[in-house]
Amino acid sequence: MGLGNWIVSRCVSEVDESRLAAEAPTDYVLRLAEAKARAAVHGSPGSAFIVAADTAVVDGEHVLGKPANSEDAVHMLRQLRRRTHQVFTGLAVLDPGSGQIVTDVCVTAVPMRDYTEAEIGAYVASGDPLDKAGAYGIQHAGFHPVQNMAGCYASVMGLPLCHLLRLLDRLQAAPQPDLPERCQTHLSYACPVSNAILRGEPVG
Repeated sequence: MGLGNWIVSRCVSEVDESRLAAEAPTDYVLRLAEAKARAAVHGSPGSAFIVAADTAVVDGEHVLGKPANSEDAVHMLRQLRRRTHQVFTGLAVLDPGSGQIVTDVCVTAVPMRDYTEAEIGAYVASGDPLDKAGAYGIQHAGFHPVQNMAGCYASVMGLPLCHLLRLLDRLQAAPQPDLPERCQTHLSYACPVSNAILRGEPVG
């Protein structure tokens, strides 16, 4: 699944992802997304738009980053079990030609199922949670940590495509019009919020 001619290359931006003191989750992910977009300017081809994103898993007052080790991953998964937390994904799109940058944020409620200790152990042993905020990947075929999802699935994976379309529209770009349908087909997920997002409503 892609954005047609819009994403033509991929690069990693070296940005300090430390959270500032008392920084709200929305401010945090938007600041990092913008910083990543600006850092990628020198590595981008020509005048291609630069799309950057940053995601944070938020459980009450706690912002969960990537686990430091397997023990930390187990702790995070136990903390999130049987509860609903929020995933904040900040987006930034930079037009190198004009220097204009636009940003948006998607906040999605994520209800976790009552997975067992054995499931946690097997999932952590797979190594999959160690490079993921909150120590889980919503799309993992063997673990399936989330139940009764009612928000933007793509956002929890790290790139809310309908929010991205809103930003491209603000830059007067013209991405593929069927992208929301392709996203849902690719994810096998009937998104209940796609149309509302595209109308500009503050939902995720």
